[in-house]
Amino acid sequence: MKICEYGDPAAQAVLIQPVDEQDLSVIENEVNVIKQLSDRDFRLITFKVENWNRDLSPWKAPAVFGKRDFGDGAEDTLSEILKVCSDRDREYIIGGYSLAALFALWASYQTDVFAAAAAASPSMWFPGFIEYMSENVIRCKAVYLSLGDKEERTKNRVMATVGDRIREAYDILQKAGIESILEWNAGNHFNESDVRTAKAFARVLNGIG
Repeated sequence: MKICEYGDPAAQAVLIQPVDEQDLSVIENEVNVIKQLSDRDFRLITFKVENWNRDLSPWKAPAVFGKRDFGDGAEDTLSEILKVCSDRDREYIIGGYSLAALFALWASYQTDVFAAAAAASPSMWFPGFIEYMSENVIRCKAVYLSLGDKEERTKNRVMATVGDRIREAYDILQKAGIESILEWNAGNHFNESDVRTAKAFARVLNGIG
């Protein structure tokens, strides 16, 4: 797993983000937007996953688009990420976009290492995930959720549930007393992923409220 770093290496706030090639192609802009939206110093560590559907999925699930099923590699990915999160004097914030955002939420149920999760357009349609959230206790203190206002308007019947599922997720977090927000962005799932992710991290850095 290739690891890259951006920002201030000495910063107390450390942002953790699983990425693919597309994310890395716009990562410099993401970093710049975070700097524009937050006055806090930060260090961003990216982890390039080899197989998006396998390495970020908490359990196996059938393909909902194309022919690539979802694997159950999230546990191994989290193990690699936690190796760089050993300094308890730092504040670790995990986040990402799409399936990486879902992974960030799932990871926050597995460990208390992360102070917050920044989930931009998470794949909340993922089979069984809302049930998982309702039956388990998240271990971070704050969660940012966002979705594009056109994302639920899709012909794919599974992915079309994303709007209802993210509303349910926000309700679960609110009832659990977790500091959280659900923000709606303009456009579909493929609109300004770098900006949306930057907004997610910046909102958490600034203190969600």
